[in-house]
Amino acid sequence: MSERAAMPPGALQHVKVLDLSRVLAGPWAGQTLGDLGAEVIKVERPGSGDDTRAWGPPYVTDPQGQSTGESAYYMCANRNKQSVTVDFTRPEGQQIVRQLAAQCDVLIENFKTGGLAQYGLDFAALSALNPRLVYCSVTGFGQDGPYAHRAGYDFLIQGMGGLMSITGRADGEPGGGPMKVGVALTDILTGLYASTAILAALQARAHTGRGQHIDLALLDVGVACLANQGMNFLYGDKVPQRMGNAHPNTVPYQDFPTADGHMILAIGNDGQFARFCHAIGEPDWAQDERFTRNAARLAHRTELVERIRAVTATRSTRDWIALLEQHAVPCGPINTVRDVFEDAQVKARGLQIAMQHPQAGEVPLVASPIRLSDTPVTYRYTPPQLGQHTDEVLSRHLGLTAEALQTYRNNGVLG
Repeated sequence: MSERAAMPPGALQHVKVLDLSRVLAGPWAGQTLGDLGAEVIKVERPGSGDDTRAWGPPYVTDPQGQSTGESAYYMCANRNKQSVTVDFTRPEGQQIVRQLAAQCDVLIENFKTGGLAQYGLDFAALSALNPRLVYCSVTGFGQDGPYAHRAGYDFLIQGMGGLMSITGRADGEPGGGPMKVGVALTDILTGLYASTAILAALQARAHTGRGQHIDLALLDVGVACLANQGMNFLYGDKVPQRMGNAHPNTVPYQDFPTADGHMILAIGNDGQFARFCHAIGEPDWAQDERFTRNAARLAHRTELVERIRAVTATRSTRDWIALLEQHAVPCGPINTVRDVFEDAQVKARGLQIAMQHPQAGEVPLVASPIRLSDTPVTYRYTPPQLGQHTDEVLSRHLGLTAEALQTYRNNGVLG
């Protein structure tokens, strides 16, 4: 029995996904569905493929140190997919994609609004061919509105969507000014919203028999994910400002200096604050009317934070964490990425995995955080090399013979 056959069935094992997306948001959605057991066919341009294949260094290398053509960036979002290279700017390539779409449950694409219509691969054309198709479009600004035809990128959306206005230290402070988040968070959140919407559309299809079009925009997601900050503005009519690592709604909830670095206090209620005061030897703070309740602590934030900083600077991060954990006070270190993968809890949860790459041998990847008791995530395919599965997929799904495949390849339709 093959290794794949021996794996437990995935929750989405009967779902077929055609992934025409590139870079991060769309591929993240496709990878999530693949992790849950769906068959994901990644359609790429012959020759270059997904843009992120070239977004390095670092690159995956073979035992001789030569690049295999996959960047670390590409590897983060393309596990559990099969790569097929098809030039769908050509009529023959368009027909191949249409034939695949006719057999699939889901299609994911992130071309500019209307960009696939010229190839007959838009929702209207493909849903006429396959009325059960769930067609997910991921764009910067959506299918309508004055910005609909603009290109959208995560950095741009973090600025336009307000996230950068509340991220970073205030003007006038050292290092002050707006800052983006250290990963393309809007892309990732859009990918997660996309996978959620796809699952909802599949559930609806089970009752109606019809697929539907999903219109997901990075800007929409960015605004939705302002969360409490968006609501603070709508209800308080006060524009949120950058506060560094401080929290706008609760105190103390930020980083504090220690004797050898910094630590985080994440105190979320008055009981935790009282325990914190007793733990650090300042029980009177918990009785002080300026600090007893969170609303009062917000009003006296500056004075309280200065007092806490004077205390936390007297011991090491490790000593503080050991002490505060004994009193059930939420706290923690500020880890480097190296520290993260060496952390005991991260190791215990198996968040670093290894898979076999056809050229490089064993390569590391970050595990899915999804834990299902009966239909667990499985890791069936390493992020594929460009066109790695073209012949296998097209012969299995479309019945193309070796001769037909070679003809297409000679004509430049296949990579």
